[in-house]
Amino acid sequence: MGAIDRNRVKLSFGRQAHDYDKHAEIQKNVIGRFPEILLGGVACPDRILDMGTGTGMLLERISGIFPDARLYGIDLALDMTRVARRNVPDGRMADFLAADAELLPFADGAFGLVVSTSTFQWMDMLGPAFEEAFRVLEDGGTFCFALFGESTLHELKSSYRRALASFGRPGEDRTHTFHTVRQVGESLARAGFVDCSATSEKYLEHHDNVPALLRSIKNIGAGSAARVPLPGLAGRRVLQGMIDSYVSLYRSEGKIPATYEVIYARGVKRYC
Repeated sequence: MGAIDRNRVKLSFGRQAHDYDKHAEIQKNVIGRFPEILLGGVACPDRILDMGTGTGMLLERISGIFPDARLYGIDLALDMTRVARRNVPDGRMADFLAADAELLPFADGAFGLVVSTSTFQWMDMLGPAFEEAFRVLEDGGTFCFALFGESTLHELKSSYRRALASFGRPGEDRTHTFHTVRQVGESLARAGFVDCSATSEKYLEHHDNVPALLRSIKNIGAGSAARVPLPGLAGRRVLQGMIDSYVSLYRSEGKIPATYEVIYARGVKRYC
């Protein structure tokens, strides 16, 4: 696949900021599971950073768990941070900035807890963002996050590849490649974290048809982020071939499924 165009990601999610929460059902499920899976045993931090905060759903969720912590959120899309600011519970100290997770505008050791959901799958390499999380954590601080893993939308990707192959165009595949559980764990360790863990769960959505699935992906801004155009995907013959393949292989009881694999991971910055 082509390398991820971060500017395209920023613009896409920025356009959907005001409607994002209406459509982000899987993301809401992940945030609901996040405290149970990842926050057990985490000491109450003074300051919490959410990398890729989006509309602030995660910070809103964990603000009740750590009621005395000051909240910070960064996101590539400025419009997302504006929506997030409105979603913070009344009376909570919170700051939101448009910034890049690979170049955080914070001092070393500024946070006791760094969190993130549904962000790191939009990065070609995990290392730079993980190293930044490590840098801004205080000694003994915890990094907890969730991202979409390799099985995500495998039905859609395989159907598209079959359609391309049927028209003799397999080399034009530009579908998104998601990180694996192993890659996540190895990247955490390389960034310097200890007591690392990474597990995954799968969620299943059902849609009336393939166009409905494609609309649901577009509605949250999560279209392809390849730098090059997607040759053939918009072509009527390839698109119809993808739809036909998807229906033939996966439709059951009048619905088509869409799998989302979510990787939940955490690591600790060792005391020096």
